[in-house]
Amino acid sequence: MHKKGKVALADVREEVAATVAERSISLSLRPDLRAIAELIRPGEKVLDLGCGDGTLLCYLRDELGVTGRGIELSEEGVLACVRRGLSVRQGNLHEGLGDYPDGSFDTVILSQTLPYLNDPAFILREMLRVGRRAIVSFANWGYWRCRLSLLFTGHMPVAPDHPQPWYVPPRIRPLTVRDFGDFCRERGIRITAEIYLAGARRISARRYKNLLATTAIFELK
Repeated sequence: MHKKGKVALADVREEVAATVAERSISLSLRPDLRAIAELIRPGEKVLDLGCGDGTLLCYLRDELGVTGRGIELSEEGVLACVRRGLSVRQGNLHEGLGDYPDGSFDTVILSQTLPYLNDPAFILREMLRVGRRAIVSFANWGYWRCRLSLLFTGHMPVAPDHPQPWYVPPRIRPLTVRDFGDFCRERGIRITAEIYLAGARRISARRYKNLLATTAIFELK
């Protein structure tokens, strides 16, 4: 084989390996995190609130070249982020956002954390103050299985895609897609993009989303 042919073959193998590795990383993300990542543009400045072990921030840094920051309450989460080489501070969201000037970030993310907040209106205002836009995801208690579970068992259902008993701290405040839509309209927050998942599958945003979606993702401005 000619030298040029060997070089070309090596380049192809390297490209294939990189593609496989990227797909493997993407598939390791939760479905809602994959959907959020698709809304992020390369090179953005991103703040992830309640970033957990930094899985999303790590993916955005490595695959999209974002400049990422995070705020996480748990010590375990912060340590996991530090091991990944991420810039994350430990603290409460109600206090931590006050340290950032207006317009510090392109995007501020709040993934699966909204139901745990004592004052969601304040946090969303702060997100839209320090960021050009906000992306929020949460489990939808309007899902049809949740409705039937409450109707037939008389027990409070756990959140689809994010199960946690009602008594386990931190305590969850259930909400539905319709609840969040009303909340945003009452406060003049524009919903500029919507993604709805049923497990890992995308569903249409046009009809029955509050009935069929297990998880909702919103872009806000």
